[in-house]
Amino acid sequence: MAKYIIQGGTRLKGKIKISGNKNAVLPCLAAALLTEEEVVIRNVPDISDVDVFLEIFQSLGVKTERGDGFIKVHAGKVSSFLLPEELSSKLRASILFVGPLLARLGSAEFSHPGGDVIGKRSIEAHIQGLIDLGFEFEREDRKYFGKRGDKAFRSCRIFLEEASVTATENLLLAAALSPVTITLQNCAQEPHIVDLCNMLVEMGVSIKGIGSSLIIITGAGRLKGVDFSVGIDYVEFGTYAIAAGITGGEIEIEKCTLVGMEPVINPLKKMGLEFIPNNGSIFISAKKINPIPKIITNIWPGFPTDLMSVVIILASQAEGVSLLHDWMYESRMFFVDKLISMGAHMTIADPHRVLVYGPSKLMGRNLETPDIRAGMALVLAALVAKGESIINRAELIDRGYEDVVGKLLALGANIKKID
Repeated sequence: MAKYIIQGGTRLKGKIKISGNKNAVLPCLAAALLTEEEVVIRNVPDISDVDVFLEIFQSLGVKTERGDGFIKVHAGKVSSFLLPEELSSKLRASILFVGPLLARLGSAEFSHPGGDVIGKRSIEAHIQGLIDLGFEFEREDRKYFGKRGDKAFRSCRIFLEEASVTATENLLLAAALSPVTITLQNCAQEPHIVDLCNMLVEMGVSIKGIGSSLIIITGAGRLKGVDFSVGIDYVEFGTYAIAAGITGGEIEIEKCTLVGMEPVINPLKKMGLEFIPNNGSIFISAKKINPIPKIITNIWPGFPTDLMSVVIILASQAEGVSLLHDWMYESRMFFVDKLISMGAHMTIADPHRVLVYGPSKLMGRNLETPDIRAGMALVLAALVAKGESIINRAELIDRGYEDVVGKLLALGANIKKID
């Protein structure tokens, strides 16, 4: 079990680069199953979730090669349609293999996917959407058996009752080899869906409405290989921006733009963070942290749920009361008791809302990481706390954040990792 040991109280200063968006990398990797030609994905972060994806490829008989920031996938032959439960249980995004397997092989066998325990995470939107596309499913306990039905690959119009990111991606992937036109309504609009759509277009798929809630997709019987680079991780960007603000620091994010980042930066600006573009970099600092009457997470272009945990730390250093509300996941706030043990003044109003009374003087503690995002929030709390903090189960944080120790060391933090 890995752990971070952090001495708090250091003002962060320096420059870093933001990694590629893992939530774009994973569906784009899954899309490589749709072609027999070689696919190269670039700007790939070195995180454990990607490692699991490569293990799943291996179990399917697909060849992969990993280099510095890129992955090559050659799915000339796919020898299995079974997703091993011991791998799919490690991350929720494993569900993204289902659409391509159904499209390419006509069959998929899988278990309910794993991932962070932040609330009930149904895959009903995936199953119903794929049924609407013409695929058929049987279920035995936690196992699902999907196959191509007689009505598959016919023109249809599908309304997603939930604007689920991964369900939207799965339907796009499942429809990519269908030579008919399929209309998807109430799609999620996150930047990683835009990346996936752009990649599919380069592979030969016709897609209209990219970046909107209405997507019209006309697939092709045969797709070509591509060399595709994903965008930066806006969650990581927001996380390090908050780290700068709470420590009274000033950091430079290299090779970055604020274009399209409004859902992330606008609430942070209201809380006192300053973002100054200059010569291809973004300089981030804060003279004073302000409370915010309310932040509510929402589907894009709303405030991302994956930033809620770290924005709680920002609110803890503001002078006043902030109400933070994540309506998506009922367990997102359950790590707050760990912050209270550090000296934070907070009240969990209900499973979805927390009241934060700042500013709080935090003290170092020995803490357990509950999930990726809460774990990174504990790292930020440790950076501003007095004394030493130990963040256990750091391997969970490594699932979603690349080189946490290296980047924080580059900014002057006192942190080390023990495996």
